[in-house]
Amino acid sequence: MKYAALLGVLAVATFLAFSFFKTDSSISENHTGTELAGIHKTERDTLPENEYPFQKTDSEWKEILTSKEYRILRDRGTELPYVNEYNNNKREGIYVCAGCGQKLYSSEHKYNSGTGWPSFWQPIADSLVSEREDNRYFMPQVEIVCSNCGGHLGHVFSDGPEPTGLRYCMNSAAMTFIEKEDITTDEDNGTM
Repeated sequence: MKYAALLGVLAVATFLAFSFFKTDSSISENHTGTELAGIHKTERDTLPENEYPFQKTDSEWKEILTSKEYRILRDRGTELPYVNEYNNNKREGIYVCAGCGQKLYSSEHKYNSGTGWPSFWQPIADSLVSEREDNRYFMPQVEIVCSNCGGHLGHVFSDGPEPTGLRYCMNSAAMTFIEKEDITTDEDNGTM
């Protein structure tokens, strides 16, 4: 847990140091998760931004997302730790993409990482998220995006609990929580 707390402090320092600078949004394309960081092998190749199934123009995204959701999902931003909506959420249900409604994470896989962001040891299914290389902050990271719309969700790290050993560290503003009793699904595409 000390390592997770240290990562949280480093993440806050990095966020504050770089929050005023515009970052390069170019992304390496056509890499699998294993090639990106060796953390997690996925069956799905990363898609270029314009090839995600759920497409919107930039102006359409600005119309349907709040400014905070847009900053996180479309501009690859990060929210502050500990003061976000879902870090301490202990209710049963699922988390869906705030941009397109695709299922992402279950409360069954959520745990307290001590970092200040909602953390999960796995997504509902590997195919619901994609991995992209992220070299914006001095060291390579594995960015996690929604596989349906390409919206930035957070990052994955190899310091999580068993059985996966992974920590999917997500932004609350990138997701919407749906309580267990309110869940209805379209099993064909994973959307709500």
